[in-house]
Amino acid sequence: MRSVDIIQKKRDGVELTPSELIFLIDGYTRGDIPDYQLSAWAMAVFFRGMTPRETASLTLAMANSGDQVDLGPISGIKVDKHSTGGVGDKTTMILAPLVASMGIPVAKMSGKGLGHTGGTIDKLESIEGFRTELSRERFMTQVNDIGLSVIGQSENLAPADKKLYALRDVTATVESIPLIASSVMSKKIAAGADAIVLDVKTGSGAFMKTLADAEKLAQAMVDIGTEVGRSTAAVISDMDQPLGFAIGNALEVEEAIDTLKGIGPQDLTELCLTLGAHMVVLGGKSDSYEAAKEQLQERIDSGAALAKFKAFISVQGGNPSIVDDPSMLPHASCIMEVKAEASGYIHAIEAEQLGLAAMHLGAGRVTMDAAIDYAAGLTLRKKIGDAVKAGECLALLHLHEQNELSEEVSRRVFQAFTISPEPPNVRKLILSVVTSRGITRYS
Repeated sequence: MRSVDIIQKKRDGVELTPSELIFLIDGYTRGDIPDYQLSAWAMAVFFRGMTPRETASLTLAMANSGDQVDLGPISGIKVDKHSTGGVGDKTTMILAPLVASMGIPVAKMSGKGLGHTGGTIDKLESIEGFRTELSRERFMTQVNDIGLSVIGQSENLAPADKKLYALRDVTATVESIPLIASSVMSKKIAAGADAIVLDVKTGSGAFMKTLADAEKLAQAMVDIGTEVGRSTAAVISDMDQPLGFAIGNALEVEEAIDTLKGIGPQDLTELCLTLGAHMVVLGGKSDSYEAAKEQLQERIDSGAALAKFKAFISVQGGNPSIVDDPSMLPHASCIMEVKAEASGYIHAIEAEQLGLAAMHLGAGRVTMDAAIDYAAGLTLRKKIGDAVKAGECLALLHLHEQNELSEEVSRRVFQAFTISPEPPNVRKLILSVVTSRGITRYS
């Protein structure tokens, strides 16, 4: 078998076999196949695409390139959740205890963030003492004991994906739906879950800017899951504006706590109940999505979900008192207001610009070895559709000192808001749901 023949075959639009894809991925991971040949293959995929069977084979080849997590010692159906990323996305901190309170084991591996704000691991580590580095044995024991654990992702989980993504990033082949789908799903499959619920973002603050592209990506990932025997569903949600009001690590922990108390933002609550309901159905605890949603709301109302979050924090070394007294979380010493200069209605918010603003304040990383300021970030005071008066606060900047950088960030935040005289049409939060049975649209 030769790489050049496989490249030529894909260039000509011919479906590759599983053995050919394994040959390519294994050879590239070992260093036997050079970058220039994988670059040529990736460009051929970019233009020719892949069949669902090919994409599933590629995904398995990447999943098998490193550690395989066997969650067999954990009883029950293990349901994982993945988000394609967005601004203010703190759903894992809410969903994990909420779904676990239904008796569904949540054994989750998450990564640190690169970009707008930290990842789920960074957000949890803003809780004093919280540990995300647990042995595999302790991880599984904890899930069996309290139904929940979230730990840092192994460096050797799907290493082929990490190497291929770095290559795609410098060869203009990132925007290929089969390659994006296999990248996401290879890590989820290697992590050992029985079922997977995907939160696919679309809009100005998402990687997929259009609903059509988001649906294509969601369908590709659901097809992969189905092909490899993992029950999979995808919810497509709006990211034309940040999710909730908080953007920043400790700020998002506090908003997650509010949501578990039943006093969180409406959009964040709605998304968590929607994703959670699909997790409950795939986890075998309900036959009906609507019934599952009602059951999850009951867990919030009764305090069961919040109690699970407290237990989770405690067993992983954190101080559970932050749930009752969020002032114990890291807080910035300086808060700046960003004010509107005109009256009207919030017509648009550039979510990506707000995410970048939070990063410049210290809430995110430009490089993986950069330090994070857990207290830094933004709190929105207005969302799309809200009325605003001149001089009224649009957002708060959380930082440690006011300087030239903070003034620049303040301008960036101000420019991210568009105010118009007439109220806008506000897009729905949940736009589509994709399952093996097809696409259901709500937009």
